[in-house]
Amino acid sequence: MSGPARFGAIIYAGSVKRLSAFYLEMFGLRVLRETNDLVSLGGEGFNIVVHVPPVELPDTKFNTVKVFVAVDSLEDAKRRAMELGGKALEGEWSNPVFKVCNIADPEGNHIQLREFML
Repeated sequence: MSGPARFGAIIYAGSVKRLSAFYLEMFGLRVLRETNDLVSLGGEGFNIVVHVPPVELPDTKFNTVKVFVAVDSLEDAKRRAMELGGKALEGEWSNPVFKVCNIADPEGNHIQLREFML
């Protein structure tokens, strides 16, 4: 990736190391920058920054933003998520372009996976 990414997400984490390892392995990203407070991961013009929260997070949380990522196989990706400490959530949907399912990372953040059918 040359220069800063134009698209991405910031994910606040209780354990930056654990969560960044999940995203690194799950989506084949690479470490772009690492400090005590964050790990910046990138690939194909997309950047995920796993960051220490600026304030204490409540015990119960609901994300108003959900990351979506294209994968080659929903089944393989769900299996991989569980191997990395995440969860495969129930349900699968499709439209004429792609099939969709959801997983959760080790801290419970939901991620939509898309397998293109074209």
